[in-house]
Amino acid sequence: MNGFLGQLGSGMWALAAFIVLLGVIITVHEWGHFFVARRCGVHVIRFSIGFGKPLWMRKGRDGTEYVVAAIPLGGFVRMLDEREGEVPPERLHEAFNRKPVAQRFAIVAAGPLVNLLFAVLVYWIVFVAGSQQMAPVIGRVDAGTPAAAAGLAPGDEVIAIDGVDVRTWDDVPLRLVARVGESGEIRFRVRRATVASEYDIAVPIDAFMHGAEDQNPSAMLGIAPWLPKVAPVAGAVLAEVETAGGKVPGPAAQAGMRKGDRIVAVDGEPVADWSTWVDLVRASPGRTLAVTVERDGAPLTLSLTPVRSEPGEGGIGMVGIGMQPLVWPDAWPAEYVRDIRYGPVEALGRALAETWDRSVLTVQSIAKMVSGAMSVESVGGPISIAKGAGATASVGFDVFLKFMAFLSISIGILNLLPVPVLDGGHLVFYAYEAIRGRPVPEAVQAFLLQVGVVLLMGLMVLAFYNDFARLGE
Repeated sequence: MNGFLGQLGSGMWALAAFIVLLGVIITVHEWGHFFVARRCGVHVIRFSIGFGKPLWMRKGRDGTEYVVAAIPLGGFVRMLDEREGEVPPERLHEAFNRKPVAQRFAIVAAGPLVNLLFAVLVYWIVFVAGSQQMAPVIGRVDAGTPAAAAGLAPGDEVIAIDGVDVRTWDDVPLRLVARVGESGEIRFRVRRATVASEYDIAVPIDAFMHGAEDQNPSAMLGIAPWLPKVAPVAGAVLAEVETAGGKVPGPAAQAGMRKGDRIVAVDGEPVADWSTWVDLVRASPGRTLAVTVERDGAPLTLSLTPVRSEPGEGGIGMVGIGMQPLVWPDAWPAEYVRDIRYGPVEALGRALAETWDRSVLTVQSIAKMVSGAMSVESVGGPISIAKGAGATASVGFDVFLKFMAFLSISIGILNLLPVPVLDGGHLVFYAYEAIRGRPVPEAVQAFLLQVGVVLLMGLMVLAFYNDFARLGE
């Protein structure tokens, strides 16, 4: 019962964070359309946040209906338009379709562009307010991986990747994701504390993460951030674990391990911390372990056999338990924490650079998913967004704000794609009209819009499928 209530509370927190997150981003997007439409003299009939049955509605003195609707997965700005209904002759000058093509282009482009400007604003706020981030120090290098072969070592502080400065650990996966699907080498510049000098290390890659379901680029390369010593206490016990051959029952759950069990020894050898436990499990696929745990102050010995992550004799051992969450930044020594704070002017430059980098990354990711270099399993829908919103909100307000900025960028870029029904598709129509001096034939527009609806529905189905497939993670 307590577990259910905990999941329910976590779910409600994620839902609340999701509604706030998506509500703000949708409002920003639709306000962009609304603001420019009004400046161009177009009458806005309805400004709606959400779809479906109105939960709240008010008609302003400007004649616009302002609505908050039941389904918070989008919004719309409905403008006076002869294509959507009869327009009185005296109001034709307020109709969207009667405006010059340049104004129509500006109205449609305003939504996604304001999303990008909003991201700049949010990043600026975060940089001015300041935040504490993990130092880009490598804590673990997995044997047999490209990172290990190249010579990266625990304790190395990453200074730059491919010539781009790295300030915090968050910058590391960002730089690595940009190389998904590529071959060659990733160049690391690191500072090695043991010799107080800097090194350039080239890590070879071959079709890096091509089609991989695991979207953690650091783990795929074989590195993990430095983390404090963690007590060997089970923070979560999974009913199933994901292997290369599919999901299998979790060995820890089958053996009777519970959340809160403290792992004392394995085969009689003491376990001092979580990393020791992880190393033992990873090195023992298929071998039965006698695990002594402390539960309610009393010792208890369990017998469990780690499953292999891959078929055959390869892979590592997995048992399906997670560590207790670390409290940030209290659990980190000061030398492993970076205070990121800038003055108002410098923060603006940083915010613009961050928005540009994330925009480029989003475009590259879309292109690589289309080409097959990046797995389509990385596509997420509302459930993934809700989980991300809840997780980031629970970590800290600055992390939540950065997640909001990145999602705003993603929505802005996606809406600029030249797909009919999206803003970008309409912009293509208007660009054609501006160049050719006449609009795209209505029959062609109608056909392309139908194609766009099919593509969009397919993307939504994929996103929901991936969401439900990841529900147990």
